Amino acid sequence: QVQLVESGGGLVQPGGSLRLSCEASGITLNYYAIAWFRQAPGKERERVSCISARDGSTNYADSVKGRFTISRDNAKNTLYLQMNSLKPEDTAVYYCAAEGPTYYYCSGLGASEYGYWGQGTQVTVSS
Repeated sequence: QVQLVESGGGLVQPGGSLRLSCEASGITLNYYAIAWFRQAPGKERERVSCISARDGSTNYADSVKGRFTISRDNAKNTLYLQMNSLKPEDTAVYYCAAEGPTYYYCSGLGASEYGYWGQGTQVTVSS
């Protein structure tokens, strides 16, 4: 059974940092396209960042470039999202997702094409 379990969300002041984790079981992440999505109230789910299994290349939404860093620890089978310089508009529920095994570049996969999802973790940026 595949499980993706996120952790690390919380309340942080603007300009602060958080690191989200997504521990996987039942799949080996380095063979999968893996991504972080977020969804704010009243908005569509948005892909924040992803890693391709094909070559480990990463992709970021323009709104988070230079502030967020996605990484993967193959030994721990865990995906991370380091979020720095957080803004109120980053407030959302953050989800990790995986699809595969696949050699498609992750940036070519929409939300509906990811087959495995975590339960989400709330990130609130507020003073």
